[in-house]
Amino acid sequence: MEEKYMVNDILESTKAQLTTFQGVISEAENMQLRQTIQQIRNNNEAFQYELFKVAELKGYYTPASMAETKQIQQVKDDVSK
Repeated sequence: MEEKYMVNDILESTKAQLTTFQGVISEAENMQLRQTIQQIRNNNEAFQYELFKVAELKGYYTPASMAETKQIQQVKDDVSK
């Protein structure tokens, strides 16, 4: 398997894990468990970002284009209503 596909697969898997962790955190009643899962999530987020930067540098991953200021303001306005 090519490196590009492996990197993108790991990125997608890590993003899925982050979603799962968020669900567990929001439902955890035990504060110690919650904090442990938060730390694991934070570590995974850092790993995902580092891998993303490598993938971007190597041309394996192209991020979405940057939103325009007007679009950002529209989302802020919509959310604050």
